[in-house]
Amino acid sequence: MWYNGIAKNHIKPHKERLFYMNHYTRLAWRLKREIFNFSKKICTGLKRPEEKLISNLLYGIAESGSCHLSKIGRALKEPILLKKTIERLSRGLRDFTMDDQQKLLDNYTQKIQKNIDNRTVYVIDLSEMTKPYSEKLEGLALVRDGSTGELEKGYWTFEVAALTAGTKTPLPVYDRVYSAVEDSFISEGDEVLRGLRYVSHTFGRQGIRALDRGFDALTYYEYFLKARELFIIRAKKNRDVRFKSETKNILEVANLFKGKYRIDFKDKKGNPISCKIAVIPVSLPKHPNVPLHLIAVYGFGKEPMLLMTNLQRDDKRLANTIVKVYLMRWRIEEYFRFKKQQYALEDFRVRSLNAIRTLHRVVTLLTGLIGLLSDQRNESVFVMELIEISKRIYRPKKGKANRKFLHYAIGDAFFFILRRCSVGISSFLKRPQLDSQLSFFPVA
Repeated sequence: MWYNGIAKNHIKPHKERLFYMNHYTRLAWRLKREIFNFSKKICTGLKRPEEKLISNLLYGIAESGSCHLSKIGRALKEPILLKKTIERLSRGLRDFTMDDQQKLLDNYTQKIQKNIDNRTVYVIDLSEMTKPYSEKLEGLALVRDGSTGELEKGYWTFEVAALTAGTKTPLPVYDRVYSAVEDSFISEGDEVLRGLRYVSHTFGRQGIRALDRGFDALTYYEYFLKARELFIIRAKKNRDVRFKSETKNILEVANLFKGKYRIDFKDKKGNPISCKIAVIPVSLPKHPNVPLHLIAVYGFGKEPMLLMTNLQRDDKRLANTIVKVYLMRWRIEEYFRFKKQQYALEDFRVRSLNAIRTLHRVVTLLTGLIGLLSDQRNESVFVMELIEISKRIYRPKKGKANRKFLHYAIGDAFFFILRRCSVGISSFLKRPQLDSQLSFFPVA
């Protein structure tokens, strides 16, 4: 039960402040241990200097709430000149190889395998990081800023996040920063397919892939059909489909129906929404013998929302499942917003493209750690304490905790606890000194 961050009746309200003043050292040690253990697992196979770099970056970003190397260096509280710490971090980011970046991602995805099952929803997203005033960054290219719609200098990012079945917590499973002007770049489609293949190779065919209108292209339909993976793609209004042996515009087909099923739900603000749904058997003009379903959702605006899927069911649960799965996208959008805002991801201060990719990967992994903790919201007293320390205005209530996006709460708790520490994470990184004084045999 939710009460002051821990199980009910563990502490009294009037002793809450004294409790945290006396026990923040314990929480800080536990939090450092969580970061260190997580770092050690995802760094399996890396050399000692790279492992130390990742641990320092994870801790420094978590405490400072920033991607600035100067702020990360201050958070580490090392007994050397800050300039030397910044130089070491900068050099480590620049020299961190692509193979080591891949090992980090592979180790992380192996760790979260237990959180993935057939009910998992993978949300695929193409975004950008803009640097409009930069001149010296490697590989700067023009990207379209999603918030303004204007062309700006920056980098494209392709990411895949998984919604866990129980708490609907977003967990990152793939990320890549790329530039359209680098020599190895082929096309946007090639970058997307690379990420989709990685997800298929790592997690198999389990779960459902959910994609927005930007991925309504024959290339992606053919990929999912060939791989026999379940997908939901929001279709554009100009798409043609085969309906009753004729090729017609998808919107014209949807307007032939009014909706057989009804679904009531609440949006992320708690406002009630009622809409009607029609399930229409269609196919693609190039693949007329491959059965698909067009899900037309009426009630979101003047024109229906159109979803294409290869889910095959013969009852009304098909419509409810598809719409609910797609409408979970708002949590993923909140996840991407958290990643950019909480750690000022677009305000990085490194120049080489490899350093940018490494820094982006570390922030992604830190967000994954927060997601793993958030997924334990109903099981771990430690996570409940973190949420209480963050001092949310609206605390999660019993029975409604799973609806909350708790990344901001846990991220703030990281900052509030770690900033009070007089030392960083260096004590966890030191190798224990073996004492041979009481040993009968010399220690090698």
